[in-house]
Amino acid sequence: MDVLNVKYGTWNVREPDVAAVNALASHGYAPLAAMVLSARGIRDAQQARQYLACDAPLPDPFLMTDMDLAAGRIGLAMALGEKIAVFGDYDVDGITATCLLTDFLRRHGADVVSYIPGRLEEGYGLNPIALRQLANGGVKLIVTVDCGITAIEEARLCKELGMDLVITDHHECKEKLPEAVAVVDPHRPDGGYPTKILSGVGVAFKLASALCGDQEEILRDYADMVCIGTVADVMPLQGENRVFVSRGLEALANTQRPGLAALISECGQGTVTASTIGFMLAPRINAAGRMGQIDLALDLFLTNDPAVAVQTARKLCELNRQRQAVESEIYAQAVSMLPPGQSPEAIVLADEGWHQGVVGIVASRIAEEYACPTFLICLDGEHGKASSRSHAGFNLFASLTALSPLLESYGGHELAAGFTISRENIPEFQKQITQLAARYYENGVPRTALEIDCAIPMNLLTLPNAQSLDVLEPCGNCCPKPVLLMQALTVERMSMVGGGRHMRLRLRQGHQAVNAIYFSADPRETSLRPGDVVDVAFTPQINEYRGEKNVQMNVLDIRPSCSAECPEDMSGYLALRSGELTAQIAASLLPDRATLAMVWRYLSAAGPECEESPLCLCRKIVRWSGRPLAVGQLMTCLDIFQDVGLLQTQRQHRFLLIRLTPGTGKADLNSSATMQRLLNQQPPDSSIPCQTGHPKE
Repeated sequence: MDVLNVKYGTWNVREPDVAAVNALASHGYAPLAAMVLSARGIRDAQQARQYLACDAPLPDPFLMTDMDLAAGRIGLAMALGEKIAVFGDYDVDGITATCLLTDFLRRHGADVVSYIPGRLEEGYGLNPIALRQLANGGVKLIVTVDCGITAIEEARLCKELGMDLVITDHHECKEKLPEAVAVVDPHRPDGGYPTKILSGVGVAFKLASALCGDQEEILRDYADMVCIGTVADVMPLQGENRVFVSRGLEALANTQRPGLAALISECGQGTVTASTIGFMLAPRINAAGRMGQIDLALDLFLTNDPAVAVQTARKLCELNRQRQAVESEIYAQAVSMLPPGQSPEAIVLADEGWHQGVVGIVASRIAEEYACPTFLICLDGEHGKASSRSHAGFNLFASLTALSPLLESYGGHELAAGFTISRENIPEFQKQITQLAARYYENGVPRTALEIDCAIPMNLLTLPNAQSLDVLEPCGNCCPKPVLLMQALTVERMSMVGGGRHMRLRLRQGHQAVNAIYFSADPRETSLRPGDVVDVAFTPQINEYRGEKNVQMNVLDIRPSCSAECPEDMSGYLALRSGELTAQIAASLLPDRATLAMVWRYLSAAGPECEESPLCLCRKIVRWSGRPLAVGQLMTCLDIFQDVGLLQTQRQHRFLLIRLTPGTGKADLNSSATMQRLLNQQPPDSSIPCQTGHPKE
């Protein structure tokens, strides 16, 4: 049987409100844009303006707790000529924050140095090596950006070394704050700032604005840096973040920074969008920190020499290629370490040879592929440094806080975090984090869900309609690119492009056809054939070739199209497996003879072995039979067949491997333990839908 690799277990398809669509259309919004806005809960033009506004007022920086203390101490240092160190982080957010504040202070006459710790030698944030080096260099004031909120011991060392400390950060706070002249963080529980969603460079922007007294001036000078850091750190594009990114994209269209201009050119980019930053610019800037050459990233933003800029941009692109090679090697090693035939609740792996700067990317890839939180630990002697990535909303920071007795240090966000751990504590950490993840997922939390704005007919996918969606830009977190659905499309033809890495499709619906591109569709895992009828989730994309523009689909996921209902809810089946079965749930799961026969005939026709996601298999059976079937009921049928020896199932992460047992004769399905549990929940006088026999009858 061909496997159709469905990426997302659940497609949540919204429905536009007709009255809202009409109201938006009456104010000039094109039909497709009106449908998308309505599907996102926008009911009228006023709400649309608020949702899309890129000119929201910027709150007063001094609303942020301790901002007055931070600005006052930095101003005093500038007046006294004291040496200031801007201490940052090695990711894009930290790099842009460091460069913004360093450049601002230098322009205003401060004696300032920037310091970003070596990722491999020093690790994240303030550390004794760096602090002693800065103290020996005559630094009197350290200002952190994008780090420091958990640096309790390091803050004490600063004081011992005779240096004052101002912390600016945007990460989650622990119960106790470091002892510093000022601790500026929108997450402070006693904070007065109206939002918590600023990036590290966003907080640095507010600090520069407090020192300058004019936010518009700082935005004019540094919108490009704030934009890049905000997008790279996946901040919600709402409120002032939307202002930062919109103004920053305008600045990047004609950037005056030689380094950014060179990098944009080296990437072969024309128009810079938020997507360009996320997928093209940010990985190359990040490569400097990941590969241990952070000075290249600082040079990119701070140099005024065009020749240095070109050389720096080329080196960053080469570093990124090296990073990709190392990433592929670590990924292959990590996957080979996973136990076969299991669907993990959490993945915890450790190795001595892994590159600390790259494991975070690999963790993100594995978390998405295996649909669970992933922790990759780089071992060095008796200790390890870990990078972790979440999945489906599992809160990493809260989980690490709960397990902090096992850790030496930790920090980060809900979705991405790092920690250090003793080698001897890794087995216990693995056990406990797996238990936390299991409890989180036990109530049927969807591990992979794709949010779709609306389903549309093919005749709405016109060039003017696609262009009208530009009203949603800039797109990103909390204002994503529109995701649309088309149903019952026939695969007319297909080919592999990009060296076999991507799939190009021609899809037809009646007399209309559209081209589609499915990026990173591995032909070894994704099997489509001409003639297949599928549903496609996609974002519209406008291509221009030889002066002619046309619309194509940028495919996010494909699944078999259904000819009848195929409910995806698995809560009843999970109740059956966990022993929490009720009469009502049992009645919904109990298959009749026709349902059992339908599932068996499909499996028999498909061959002795198949590997599918349960949802994809269910949709194929529904399309093949024309009869409704719920995913939970399908899984129940498979359990019944396995109980009586007709087949064997084995969970392969998000897939289910099904092997029919050769030479099996008739089976008494009532002898199945699963069937008996269901029947025992039925009222005594109820009819039994399937008493004896073989599903092939």
